[in-house]
Amino acid sequence: MIVAVDGPAGAGKSTVSKLLAKKIGFLYIDTGAMYRALTLKTINTSCAIQDEKSIIGIAENTKIELKNVDAELKVYLDGEDVSLEIRQPKVTKFVSDIAKIKKVREVMFKLQRSLGESQDSVLDGRDIGTVVFPDADLKFYLDANFNERVNRRYKELSGLKQDITPEGVSKDLNNRDTIDSTRSYAPLKRAADAIYIDTTNMSIDQVVQEMFNHINAKRNG
Repeated sequence: MIVAVDGPAGAGKSTVSKLLAKKIGFLYIDTGAMYRALTLKTINTSCAIQDEKSIIGIAENTKIELKNVDAELKVYLDGEDVSLEIRQPKVTKFVSDIAKIKKVREVMFKLQRSLGESQDSVLDGRDIGTVVFPDADLKFYLDANFNERVNRRYKELSGLKQDITPEGVSKDLNNRDTIDSTRSYAPLKRAADAIYIDTTNMSIDQVVQEMFNHINAKRNG
């Protein structure tokens, strides 16, 4: 069974998808972390963000793995744990620029599909229900108003001891929203058959429970 979870940055996708997967015993696949890992490698190799040909070459020769270690999702880049590094501002700043490259997305799609088809999975991202798994058994689109998304992301990054400001987070989210929703290939958008959940005034547990109820209804339907 494939559960697809899409939505903009800061809507709560990763947090609730991780908890939902644990609750129902599914594999959790954080597709955003995969793009972040590739962005980190691009930065570390001093490759220009505008050099799409070189970035595609890096994507085709990079090993990205997602593993559950002690109930935590760990991201491995060419065998090295980069779970914390990929959350740094320098990665966040450029991840949408990397993710908009068509050939890069095609490379990632293959890996995501391979992982998702290996067992029951919950995948979150921006085009899971529209492109990666258009025939997913169940699709969700999580959203929240912009100010709430900024507040959530600021708290998250502050908790990681990152030197950021609410203004900086707001600028970053606005930039990512624009790039993600306007890119020519696989833009962020709600699948026609996705269940829309506005998480603005909901707790994490409430969102997880609502999604869980839909999954149960699907299973028992």
